[in-house]
Amino acid sequence: MCVDIFDNTIMPGGESLNFAATISRLTDAKVYIIGAVGNDSYGKTVLDSIKDFNIDKTHIRTENGDTASNRTYLTPDGDRYYKDDSWNGGVFSSFALSASDRELLHSSDMVHTTFSGPNFNDVIDCCREKRFQLSVDFDICRDFDTIEKYLDCISLLFISGDEPTLEKAKQLSAKYPNTVFIVTLGENGSTAFSKGTAYHCAAAEVSEVTDTTGCGDSYQAGFIASYLADGNIETAMSKGSQTAAQTLSFIGGFRY
Repeated sequence: MCVDIFDNTIMPGGESLNFAATISRLTDAKVYIIGAVGNDSYGKTVLDSIKDFNIDKTHIRTENGDTASNRTYLTPDGDRYYKDDSWNGGVFSSFALSASDRELLHSSDMVHTTFSGPNFNDVIDCCREKRFQLSVDFDICRDFDTIEKYLDCISLLFISGDEPTLEKAKQLSAKYPNTVFIVTLGENGSTAFSKGTAYHCAAAEVSEVTDTTGCGDSYQAGFIASYLADGNIETAMSKGSQTAAQTLSFIGGFRY
């Protein structure tokens, strides 16, 4: 969880916050966030933004220090980008799972996390201790040798891709039949692979792109909400595409 800073506009954000806020509006399942904010004004902004959301906040800790922040820039076409000094990790950088957090993971039906997060290996350990459905966002990672080390316990794998990524995902899906590989392709839609079979979904039409921040998180939230309901990959891809399109129409990762 962090704040995204657009010029002088402060928006709550970060993958976990964007994802949880979006999926909480799409499912009746109980949604938790595990994470921390600092005891500063940015932390208050984050907590205030979800006070009316159907999200259990008992595993969000307020710690001494700065809330993570990301200075975000937009191209004239609404595509977000960052500079070398954009990110301030704050309390996120040193966050560690508590015993209570681990118990929550063990009791969950589905856990969604990011490969780049500081607690990724801890989540993997929890999944191997007591199996639950695990969804992971690998973003632009292309280290497939490392990715393959975790595929024994990943149910849904999301990755931002290109043609070589599509071919690798297809190969791995035949090798790991218990994992669904979802490759997002921006304006070219998305392609999913399950047991070597490919499914493609076109991107939902968008009249104007305001900001791409949180678009991937929204796609994943829409996909997972639908997939948990009926297990249909094609329906889930369509829902993910529609949800991502909505996020493109405003500044920030979610509406609050």
